[in-house]
Amino acid sequence: MKKSNLSAVVLTSKGDASLERSLKSVSFCDEIIVVADNPDRKTKELARRYKAIFFQRSLNGNFAAQRNFALQKSSGEWILFVDDDEEISNDLKDEIIRKINKENDRKIIAYYIKRRDFWWGRELKFGEVKKVRSKGLIRLVRKNSGRWHGLVHEVYLPHGSCDRLQAYINHFPHQSIGEFLKDINYYSSLRAKELLVEGNSVNLLEIIFFPLAKFLLNYFINMGFRDGEAGFAYAFLMSFHSFLVRAKLYQYLKLSARHSQA
Repeated sequence: MKKSNLSAVVLTSKGDASLERSLKSVSFCDEIIVVADNPDRKTKELARRYKAIFFQRSLNGNFAAQRNFALQKSSGEWILFVDDDEEISNDLKDEIIRKINKENDRKIIAYYIKRRDFWWGRELKFGEVKKVRSKGLIRLVRKNSGRWHGLVHEVYLPHGSCDRLQAYINHFPHQSIGEFLKDINYYSSLRAKELLVEGNSVNLLEIIFFPLAKFLLNYFINMGFRDGEAGFAYAFLMSFHSFLVRAKLYQYLKLSARHSQA
């Protein structure tokens, strides 16, 4: 097999079994870059075990900046981005190697990769995860083909043509309700601050009805009910996330107005 010249980037803040699963799944890559926010000793040990190049860098609530930092540090012609709660499936590994070694694909500079979510002991196929499961996210990019944008829920904006791979990244997010609530609290604060910086406003009706609309969309329109109890819980918790984003934005706006009047 021809050398792929492929770098893998893993962002993390924890050294647990989930991170090890991610690192193991990208061990086929020529280079592994680990960028860790506030790492513990286990994080560094895992990076060494998988011969990764390790960087400690404060996240500062900006995921795009963290990914762009990793882009600069990667030496591969192609860079594969994997979160610490994800793994590359064997089918995806084989597909990536085939695609980036095909000379007639030179015009393609980035690939969308579909993601399947596993939560409450089952694979979710509908609701909140339906779109990313069918259309995917840009996760495989050529070096110098674009940049990441957005503090949270960041996206890669390429300067050219993209394609879509057929195999999946496996995703194992917030496996307990407690972890889910902790993540929701953290990410809703980041998103509310991002909306504040962008000059967005919110009113009481939006705080009340937007989360309800999101639940109805995910559970009924996007058929989250077909995922059983897990589908209901996921739709409910993601609508709660929407409530927190708007409630926190409302609070930030009030605090900002008071400071401006002081």
